[in-house]
Amino acid sequence: MDHPQHDAGSEDLAQLIKSLMDDYKVNQSEIARRIGVHVSTVNTWVNRKRGQGRGPGPDALRRLSQEFPRYTEERVFAAAGRKRPGPLSPEGEQELLELFKGLTEEQQEITKTQIRALVELNRTTLS
Repeated sequence: MDHPQHDAGSEDLAQLIKSLMDDYKVNQSEIARRIGVHVSTVNTWVNRKRGQGRGPGPDALRRLSQEFPRYTEERVFAAAGRKRPGPLSPEGEQELLELFKGLTEEQQEITKTQIRALVELNRTTLS
């Protein structure tokens, strides 16, 4: 089945979800159920409202792409105006934890603050 071409620089999340709904013949409730969020959350995205948060997090965006594979992670993250987080293997996660454990309590707090700032930057800027 063909689906409309898109201009990666101009499609926002609301447009992507509307296209996805047409392409997959699903409604907002079905999208919400399949990606594990409340229907009001999907409605907020479709109506371009921010609600309490700052838009969808990376887990919700990844699930959207996984549940509706005609919409790649790259396309979904770009439409949400987000940078796509890099992959983290279990080995990489363990290595980070071990490095973190070797820091002083003060260094751990500084590191957490730096990581939060980087995550926030990724939530508010496009690559």
